Amino acid sequence: MTNDFLPVNIDDCRKLGWNEVDFVYVTGDSYVDHPSFGVSIISRVLDAKGFKVAILSQPDWRSEKPFMQFGRPSLGFLVTSGNIDSMVAHYTAAKKKRSTDAYTAGGKAGKRPDRAVVVYSNIIRRIYPDIPIIIGGLEASLRRFTHYDYWDNEIKPSILIDSKADILIYGMGENQIVEIAERLNKGENISSLRDIKGTSYAVDSKDTPFIGVEVPSLENCIASKKEYAKSVRVEQDEQDHIRGRAVRQRNGGKTVVQNPPMPPLTTQELDWVYSLPYMRTYHPMYEKLGGVPGIREVEFSITHNRGCFGACNFCSIQFHQGRYVTSRSKESIVAEAKKLTQLNNFKGYIHDVGGPTANFRMPSCEIQKVQGLCKGKKCLAPKPCPNLVCDHSEYLDILRTLRNLPKVKKVFIRSGIRYDYLLEDKDSSFFKEMVKFHVSGQLKVAPEHCSAAVLDKMGKPHIEAYIEFSKRYFNYTGQINKEQYLVPYLMSGHPGSTLDDAVELACFLKKNHIRPEQVQDFYPTPGTISTCMFYTGLDPYTMQPVYVAKTPHDKALQRALLQYYDPKNRSLCEEALIRAHRQDLIGNGKNCLISGTYRYNNSVKKRSGGGNNERYSGRKRSKKR
Repeated sequence: MTNDFLPVNIDDCRKLGWNEVDFVYVTGDSYVDHPSFGVSIISRVLDAKGFKVAILSQPDWRSEKPFMQFGRPSLGFLVTSGNIDSMVAHYTAAKKKRSTDAYTAGGKAGKRPDRAVVVYSNIIRRIYPDIPIIIGGLEASLRRFTHYDYWDNEIKPSILIDSKADILIYGMGENQIVEIAERLNKGENISSLRDIKGTSYAVDSKDTPFIGVEVPSLENCIASKKEYAKSVRVEQDEQDHIRGRAVRQRNGGKTVVQNPPMPPLTTQELDWVYSLPYMRTYHPMYEKLGGVPGIREVEFSITHNRGCFGACNFCSIQFHQGRYVTSRSKESIVAEAKKLTQLNNFKGYIHDVGGPTANFRMPSCEIQKVQGLCKGKKCLAPKPCPNLVCDHSEYLDILRTLRNLPKVKKVFIRSGIRYDYLLEDKDSSFFKEMVKFHVSGQLKVAPEHCSAAVLDKMGKPHIEAYIEFSKRYFNYTGQINKEQYLVPYLMSGHPGSTLDDAVELACFLKKNHIRPEQVQDFYPTPGTISTCMFYTGLDPYTMQPVYVAKTPHDKALQRALLQYYDPKNRSLCEEALIRAHRQDLIGNGKNCLISGTYRYNNSVKKRSGGGNNERYSGRKRSKKR
């Protein structure tokens, strides 16, 4: 099949002359055939290898009938929640129900179940008890081990156990799914596929293979937060395709085995994947609903790399895609850009040439190409490694070529840059040309915080790097007489952030005339080091205690301080400053965060939070504006 959507119902299959399909691909998203969507990539790869794939998009999980419409597939079911975790799609960091879903036609919420992979897989298992079920995507990948579940506030077993799936693909799964499909097609039983890199499976504990390293069991992780922290550290450390070992973990009477990671796709393999005949839009059946909102940000964007050696502790990329960076060739990227210019609704703007981190094109050093990435260390934090190789020349050459293509007016970089990495480049050409040609009025970067203690827990560079970057950014902007802005992403409530740290950040923002319109609350999603710290109160790499703001009120206090200037946050800021013993920041002085004068007594109850406890009265005596 070329240059058309894959079948989404039995009538589509009949038009193609298919009597049966090889795989039914069940997804929690509306069907979008674009290379920014995992379902699109995996289905196109299988299609190109000669397998018949039908897309079952957002089936009604309250009935078994939708799962039977294609009949029994000859090779098996593929199951994913979609581009993002179903629980993140449904709930905010405050666990409030979201009213919209960007990956559903019309933006309508509620078209997929909570914990979609588990729900879909169990329905399939009831209908076809012996059918091969292969799960993958972000939701499955990040839950492949025993994990802390923020929404139920408990430790849960591997998703392999709850879903009853046969095999789990973690990470970017092109090579895994092709090997699985080809071996099933040759007649191998799904239970024999135990040697494929980048996959996990479960066996009876008596059949546990004696390979790799064992981490604390589900039962031990439930009983001891220290044991859970130990398991997370080992799981993170083994996610390297060069030095990573197999990892075993007992889950009740079963043992989950994660094989070593699949090597990332080579440049040639990536070029092939992105050359496949994607329709680059949503299925026309959604047109009457207004389309799928999630396509808007990526429709005219190009992915040029994978992997991220930035490895922020709150980010799932290092546990999913991995830290090793690979990239597409210039020829492949230019070819995709030319395709964009031929689309009817192309207006001359390529919105992004990026990836997990836009300005990474190669591994961070030569050593990792042979030995793998350093265990327990970061390439950029708290300071750049002396072995770091920083060179933007290839990326700059690609951008120069793209912006000179016919029909292209502008090429932007929107998927985020690592400014600390950029500062290490001795050649300022990329920095200057980025400012001149590739910023759409404002550049978004992610300092996240200003406190060194908090940034260390985040795995981020210290604030001095952001300050230096911002100086150079505005200097270059001034040289070309442009009015451009710098928008910093900030996070409140990350493990390690006390009320004192939040006050420090508020003062930093005031001093630097930064008024963030949006602030991201820390969201404890499965598979991250920061989530481990949130649950255990321990840093898994030092086993030292970490302060965590866990109650909604304590989180609200920290968040309010980051937007201290907003009148609706005034009472929370007042309480936070009193609890932090920073009444000096309440008043009419130039350094004060909020105005007013107050009197205090010891007649009210003690409030706790961030190690700053005191008795206080919030009664106002007078208020001056």
